[in-house]
Amino acid sequence: MLQSLLSNLNYGTIFFLMLLESTVVPVPSELVVAPAAYHAAAGHTDIWLVWLAATLGAGVGASVNYVAALYLGRPLIYRFASSRWGKACLLSPEKVERSERYFDDHGVVATLTGRLIPGIRHLISIPAGLARMHYWKFLFYTLVGAGVWHAILAALGWYLHMAVPEEQLATEIERYSEYIKIVIVALVAVAAIYFGVKYTMKRR
Repeated sequence: MLQSLLSNLNYGTIFFLMLLESTVVPVPSELVVAPAAYHAAAGHTDIWLVWLAATLGAGVGASVNYVAALYLGRPLIYRFASSRWGKACLLSPEKVERSERYFDDHGVVATLTGRLIPGIRHLISIPAGLARMHYWKFLFYTLVGAGVWHAILAALGWYLHMAVPEEQLATEIERYSEYIKIVIVALVAVAAIYFGVKYTMKRR
């Protein structure tokens, strides 16, 4: 089913796949948004609508996680992560715990920066729900973070349309995605250190 959707990308499938990616279903956003932007560069779709569909889908999917965590609570969330279904979704209690620690360390802004970090991106909405973060603030930060990430992927896909033939697209996306992830993690780390130092100096 997933491969069929990936081979027939349109605004509806982009929205749906990014909705899944923002829940617990392991759908790689790099292999959805970047190829969609690649085809948009060829004139098949509109690049802005690709970005909008992906970002709105991420917002809806993240909201599903948020509501589930809010009403189910920590014990059931961790039980699901330990279950056979959770493992099928590549979940584990350790991954949920890591996302909780990231949220605790960075506060509500974690829902923005967490959307840019591999391994945390699709789980950061869970600790937001567990912490009962205000929903509209959560949604705002989620949409901003998802919008930035999808803009990066869309730019990558647009660039690759000028650089490589379609049969090499998946390989090049994976190669460039690794560089992008390293840069983003480094930038988030620098920003966290900067604001941490600034906050400490302000308190003093």
